[in-house]
Amino acid sequence: MKGSNTHSSHLFSVLILLQFILFPAFLAAQSAEIHLKGGHYFDVESGKMIENEGILIRGGRFYKVGSMPMTSAPNDYRVIELEEDEYILPGIVDIHAHFRMDAFDSDSLREIDEFKYNSLVYLANGVTSTFSNGTYYPEYELAAKRLVNSGQWTGPRIWAAGPYFGTARPGWKEYSKEEIYRQVDEWAAKGADGFKTKGGDPQTVKHLVDRAHQHGLTVAGHLGSGSHNTTNSIDAINIGIDRVEHILGGFVLDPEQRAYPVWNKVDTASADFKKTVQYFIDHGVYFDATINAPVYFTTLKKGFDYWKDEQALFTSYVQNLLGEREEERGSSELMDGLYHAMRRSTKAFYDAGGGDLITLGTDAPSHGFYLAGFGAHREMHAMVMSGIPEAAVLKIATQNSANAIGKGSLLGSIETGKLADLYIVKGNPLEDITHTRNVQAVIKSGEIYNPAELLDSVKGKIGPESAGETETWFRYPELLKMVNDL
Repeated sequence: MKGSNTHSSHLFSVLILLQFILFPAFLAAQSAEIHLKGGHYFDVESGKMIENEGILIRGGRFYKVGSMPMTSAPNDYRVIELEEDEYILPGIVDIHAHFRMDAFDSDSLREIDEFKYNSLVYLANGVTSTFSNGTYYPEYELAAKRLVNSGQWTGPRIWAAGPYFGTARPGWKEYSKEEIYRQVDEWAAKGADGFKTKGGDPQTVKHLVDRAHQHGLTVAGHLGSGSHNTTNSIDAINIGIDRVEHILGGFVLDPEQRAYPVWNKVDTASADFKKTVQYFIDHGVYFDATINAPVYFTTLKKGFDYWKDEQALFTSYVQNLLGEREEERGSSELMDGLYHAMRRSTKAFYDAGGGDLITLGTDAPSHGFYLAGFGAHREMHAMVMSGIPEAAVLKIATQNSANAIGKGSLLGSIETGKLADLYIVKGNPLEDITHTRNVQAVIKSGEIYNPAELLDSVKGKIGPESAGETETWFRYPELLKMVNDL
């Protein structure tokens, strides 16, 4: 990849090097207009790689796609020339993107959300937008969103999900319609971009959906079979839910039994499965497959090889803990079965005509062995291994996911007028989906980031430095100040 202005030519790497000398490490320079020339870009509608004659970025948006820029002031824009084997992809939109990780042997906190360095890892992997799909600490998420949006922190666009509605929320109780309305109003006013129900009964889901839609916000659901006061996906669809997480559920499930053990044996040729699929399609409800989510709890390794040294990003104290815990990971018949059921049911949903409704969500809280920021590439790989074509998977990871959170007019494709979010990879992902891992550069809203520099800035930073810091290490002063200002 080479860069130049209209008078001279420089290697892109030189431009990036100068950028990080002149600006703080891992922060992108505010750029003038950028013109990307050469290589190919992925067109989500045709599903093809298009020879790139020129992409002009101006004001953080795609100003013109398909030709050289016209300007009377040639020094106002920078030309970046791509090699023949470099490919421009729309920025990934991960709509189940947890920033969560365990607190590394903390006595009182089992899981926390770490936003400062996780954000850098996401961005380094070409993930330019995230929706967390629920958090235990929603005020911290909103604070991190404001820090990123204000440029104090670097990371993907954080679309905040607010608190869980359902038994997943600590201290949850049966709230009245009026109280659920009040909570939705409160979190929408604070800046939540959507909501999630997890463990919600049908009345909770109805009140949540009704009020969220009044604010123009979407609702996702981690649903059940209908047993133990959960909500089946068919009931949730009738209520008006926007998307369903993990499994399609529906008519396949037995309302007298918990969901996963039944779903693990799903027969995708059965009438109940086909009826469920058609219900989703007829009502335009999105399905967030999260195929790899069960693998984090098992010994399955499909698609889980390391292409970067993820554990080097943790502090030395955490790395020592991980070495001690390596043998603790065991197999889980339930999770192993769920992984395979997710693969075959997602492929069957695609084959039945649901391709435009499948989205990408990683659902990968980190327990230290893998970091969520790398998860999107593993999820795309899993989809291809399930039999979904590479072109469809690239659209799932971008335009479909943007549509599902109501941001499809802003994000998801390389198209005039949309926000200039993209990443550049070496090798054609339509020939081998794992080429998405070869990230050469990332652009978010027209700002260029060097992925190697982003990851280098994280090395040795994630986690406490000692056992005494396990309760406080993630409470950065600037984050706490922003929380207090909410």
